[in-house]
Amino acid sequence: MAIPIPSRQLFIDGEWREPTLKKRIPIINPSTEEIIGTIPAATAEDVELAVDAARKALARNKGRDWASASGAVRAKYLRAIAAKITDRKSELAKLEAIDCGKPLDEAAWDIDDVAGCFDYYADLAEGLDAKQKAPVSLPMESFKSYVLKEPIGVVGLITPWNYPLLMATWKVAPALAAGCAAILKPSEVASVTCLELAEVCREVGLPRGVLNILTGFGHEAGAPLASHPHVDKIAFTGSTITGSKIMTAAAQLVKPVSLELGGKSPIIVFDDVDLDKAAEWTAFGCFWTNGQICSATSRLIVHESIAAEFLDRLIKWIKNIKVSDPLEEGCRLGPVVSGSQYEKVLKFIATAKSEGATIVCGGDRPEHLKKGFFIQPAVITDVTTSMQIWREEVFGPVLCVKTFSSEDEAIELANDTHYGLGGAVISNDLERCDRVSKALQAGIVWINCSQPCFTQAPWGGNKRSGFGRELGEWGLNNYLSVKQVTQYVSDEPWGWYQSPSKL
Repeated sequence: MAIPIPSRQLFIDGEWREPTLKKRIPIINPSTEEIIGTIPAATAEDVELAVDAARKALARNKGRDWASASGAVRAKYLRAIAAKITDRKSELAKLEAIDCGKPLDEAAWDIDDVAGCFDYYADLAEGLDAKQKAPVSLPMESFKSYVLKEPIGVVGLITPWNYPLLMATWKVAPALAAGCAAILKPSEVASVTCLELAEVCREVGLPRGVLNILTGFGHEAGAPLASHPHVDKIAFTGSTITGSKIMTAAAQLVKPVSLELGGKSPIIVFDDVDLDKAAEWTAFGCFWTNGQICSATSRLIVHESIAAEFLDRLIKWIKNIKVSDPLEEGCRLGPVVSGSQYEKVLKFIATAKSEGATIVCGGDRPEHLKKGFFIQPAVITDVTTSMQIWREEVFGPVLCVKTFSSEDEAIELANDTHYGLGGAVISNDLERCDRVSKALQAGIVWINCSQPCFTQAPWGGNKRSGFGRELGEWGLNNYLSVKQVTQYVSDEPWGWYQSPSKL
């Protein structure tokens, strides 16, 4: 049964608005390769309108409507958004699945996380009120000091296509909780559910201009947003190349940025593990979200003494993964998001083969799926550290494998990357896990698992995986500015200069 795609416009100043140049972008279902609708294409003119609406939203009623309203007021709206998202979970999950290709069960899990994230930041918004005027201990009794936490202002939020609504929420929820006004620019590849978030905000009566949503291409909408002089901060999740461009644009205005970029994360499997448990986590760590996760543990580093047996077991698990249309019951791997992504992943696999690696399973179209951007999950062995497949992020269902003989060698291989987002270690020796966790150069480490993510815990990377942390209290602090207020409380004059009255 066909799922209708709502026809939406841009969301600016609390209203649906046709893009200035009246352009639209086709939506392609990656499972069928068919055009199933269109989204509006914003340009610099629309960015101007959205920034103006956001600035007015912050200034309205001297800020009392939003920016300087109590956190409890903002929390009420965030909870209302969460409730509406939950009410529409089934519909939103289906839209997500046909827009970006992720399995329906996974999309439903995402929508639960979206609602949970809005609820979590509602709690933190309320908690902000009690933290205002936090006293600072000073060494001089003649002064008193306290700290105010204030919204940074207008923020530009640029988000990717692999978790369209969830990645948007990771930025929108804390930004609104902090009292900022936001302009969200989701990826043009998958924006449908982000436009539905606009409808939810309209339905709950979110003050106009507080959240504006502009769909469109990066060079036409994202670039003018990043370089706009009246946008006070940019938060970006996406490729390292685009992150570098955003940082360059922001640097011209000394504008703060937080960046969550690419990854080439390792999973180290020691020789004391339960092979089946380790195999399932290894598969999940790389093939969840159709392999399209910045934190995917796509480099398997396995102890040489169990490598052959472990790979044999792993391949059995992988061949048991149901690859199908995301809406089919039991689907665990859908198509990659687009034709260009499909070609890119296949090119990575072909290059690995030409460089001398061995494709031991997958890496081609499943025989039963004649249409759609489907790729059988691939495992690649005989990999050297100079190969492209070891060094570059694929963003598809591709796992490359190397063996190790000592803990030190495993750590060296794991850290042999420009990236530093995630890393996993699987072993029954918890002291060893603790050592490896400390040694891994990554912002996130998983022990005896891979990819779990919780709204309460910080998320972000090191090296070329970016900087800044999302989620938890760290996510809220991304959108807050700290102001020191110090008062002279003594009745005595300061006495540094000689008083003219005593001359």
